[in-house]
Amino acid sequence: MTGPNSAAANRSLYRRTHCGEYLSPADNPAHNLRMNGGDYTYIWQASEWPDWRYDLASLARSLADVSRAQGLLLGRLADVGRALRDQASLSALTEDVVKTSEIEGEKLNTQAVRSSIARRLGVDIGALAAVDRHVEGVVAMVLDATANCNAPVTRDRLFGWHAALFPAGYSGLSRINPGVWRDDATGPMRVVSGPLGRQRVHFEAPPANRLQSETDRFLEWTNSASNEPPLIKAGLAHLWFVTLHPFDDGNGRVARAIGDLFLARADGSPQRFYSLSAQIQRERKAYYEILERSQRASLDVTGWLAWFLDTLHQAVDQAQHTLDAVLAKARFWQRWATTPLNERQVKLLNRLLDGFEGKLNSSKWAAIAKCSPDTALRDISDLLARGVLRKSDAGGRSTSYVLNDSSE
Repeated sequence: MTGPNSAAANRSLYRRTHCGEYLSPADNPAHNLRMNGGDYTYIWQASEWPDWRYDLASLARSLADVSRAQGLLLGRLADVGRALRDQASLSALTEDVVKTSEIEGEKLNTQAVRSSIARRLGVDIGALAAVDRHVEGVVAMVLDATANCNAPVTRDRLFGWHAALFPAGYSGLSRINPGVWRDDATGPMRVVSGPLGRQRVHFEAPPANRLQSETDRFLEWTNSASNEPPLIKAGLAHLWFVTLHPFDDGNGRVARAIGDLFLARADGSPQRFYSLSAQIQRERKAYYEILERSQRASLDVTGWLAWFLDTLHQAVDQAQHTLDAVLAKARFWQRWATTPLNERQVKLLNRLLDGFEGKLNSSKWAAIAKCSPDTALRDISDLLARGVLRKSDAGGRSTSYVLNDSSE
């Protein structure tokens, strides 16, 4: 069988560099590669590139397991009504945007992400957070990839995604060129780790002078009909793009967006109910290890596809818990629908229902609700008296509060 392959970098673990630093023989990728018995350093240097191969028979069980898990999830969603499906999709998309950035060591404000997605999808979540230009860019990319999954993947479309990721033209403190392929003006695109002078090269991407032909070939495959099962094509697209590493930065996020686009096509629906990026974040170390191994192995990518399908299966299973939380939230508000609550109380209860990070105490209540400490205590005391909240059993310097089990 044929298809595609890839490799990515974690900003917190590895450093992307265009430096042409000297490498000792022990650190030289070509020196290390010969151990695999090939006559190339990386798979993109193989004479048969990109004639990807995989053992479909060995992947059949994984494909069946993922399909069964997807069927169970969609069966539950079919019974809950449009409003709750929209809430489940909002939760999945929010997690996807937050986690695809977190994989690269970047922490986004979850409420800002949730508000941005809700605003674009027309989902009512009450008060919306202030617009964050950087958050808006990541959200725009993820939503375009999934909501417009059947539109062709073109060079200009990818350039638009990349420009949206870096609206100011900077990655951290480094100036980059958004919306264009990299030019390698300061040296080859490498993924390295370790202190200066003793770096380990994990991966080196194809040179910039090959990117036009390489990306043209990738895009032609992306937009043409093929014999690969849809889920296989999603895994191959992810891997192939990250192998090319065509941008100065953001290659991992764009690769995962491309993977999501193919998953949406495979599902036959632009509405997302699970997040592969969230599961990859949970398995981040294994993610980078399998990508690195795949880059230095043969063009048989069965190992990568097996890992991809297993991770996808876990992501779909995890979505069952997300749906449980959405249904629990709906039951909560059905129960308290006739109870008079002020805007601050509704806002904070929704934060708890959406998974509040850390402990909620009166000072945090006051900060989030933008009210005085006395007002925060009155709000909390009222909810305690009604049985909506209870004091947490966890110890600590200050009293914290959680939803009363009987109120959920």
